[in-house]
Amino acid sequence: MEWASALSENTDAAKAVAECARAVADGKSGPPDIAFLFPSAHHAESYENLPQLLYKELGQKHLLGCSGGGIIGAGKEVERKAALSVVAGWLPGAEVRPFHVTQETMPSPDASPRAWREWVGVSEARPDFLLLSEPFSLDPEEFVQGLDYAFPKSVKVGGLASGGSEPEANALFIEGRCHRRGAVGAAFWGDIAIDPIVTQGCRPIGIPMQVTACEKNVIVELDGKRTVRVMEELLHALGDDDKKLARNSLFIGLLGDPMKTNAGGGDYLIRNLIGIDPDKGVLAIGAMVRPGQTVQFHLRDRKASAADLDSRLARYDAKGGAAGAVLFSCLGRGQGLYRKSNHDSDAFRAKVGPLPIGGIFCNGEIGPVDGTTYLHGYTSCFGIFRPAGADKGKEA
Repeated sequence: MEWASALSENTDAAKAVAECARAVADGKSGPPDIAFLFPSAHHAESYENLPQLLYKELGQKHLLGCSGGGIIGAGKEVERKAALSVVAGWLPGAEVRPFHVTQETMPSPDASPRAWREWVGVSEARPDFLLLSEPFSLDPEEFVQGLDYAFPKSVKVGGLASGGSEPEANALFIEGRCHRRGAVGAAFWGDIAIDPIVTQGCRPIGIPMQVTACEKNVIVELDGKRTVRVMEELLHALGDDDKKLARNSLFIGLLGDPMKTNAGGGDYLIRNLIGIDPDKGVLAIGAMVRPGQTVQFHLRDRKASAADLDSRLARYDAKGGAAGAVLFSCLGRGQGLYRKSNHDSDAFRAKVGPLPIGGIFCNGEIGPVDGTTYLHGYTSCFGIFRPAGADKGKEA
């Protein structure tokens, strides 16, 4: 297995494609089995032509990609400027099946796993998936929940196309076509696997608590106390810096596995606080909750995000044949969070190694937490490709 990644900041789309194609094909034998294509919105006028332009230059067997508000490639992250990246893989012994789906044809949540398998056209027992969704025309949470139902043991990583702020302004690429609606993906099986690393960038505060009363996404009581009272006690106990941070960067983490003990920050699914009703003393959050579920409040800042990223990357064992990677990072990260360029790409290189890597800054990131796939925000989701026969890297 071989991978290569290239990035061009040429403002001419055709020239950018040609530069990337030459760079990834250098020293390789024959066309790649798959290429991922990620252009910035500065190339929007050329979106329709990009798949064919790349095929003429590279001759890839399969193509997948989408537009991005920021572009990642060749170890560099380009934000707010024209850029285009290509990641290409030569995959002996692997099978690849790209697919395009739409909301209108999506099976109902009550449909059988077989219906979901037929919808994406994949019948293999345990493929891994790379998923790219358009944010305005398809419900990505329903999408990944359905795939989890149909393929419960499969890894799923990806992101939501970005760069456009209205319907049909973003682009999805598959094979020789550009789509403006739905989602595209690729199933991988045979001698290939994807190892996920999901870094949510938060640190826990206070102590874990149990939901003792709730309704849908509203937490009424924690440990037998009204939720707002618990929050007041928690915030009162914080230091001055954390109190300031909590005004804009307070989140809640939900533990998915009720049997897990000694859970760390990375075991929690981080969700937004939507609103507080001080009269009723309740809190609405961006997720459904259940009685008995363990939750813990979290804070997000630059230092916590960097520490979480370093910790999770350090736990990955790249000796299992890791050969290439994709990165889907939130538009709220990058220079806006870290005040420097290339933060996540540099951390990946330092902790995992100089693997070819490319991707985009997203409107939302797709990746697993504790075995279940979610749509995230403020997150970086890595997908690391390796031969399936190699020793598996540790899932962080």
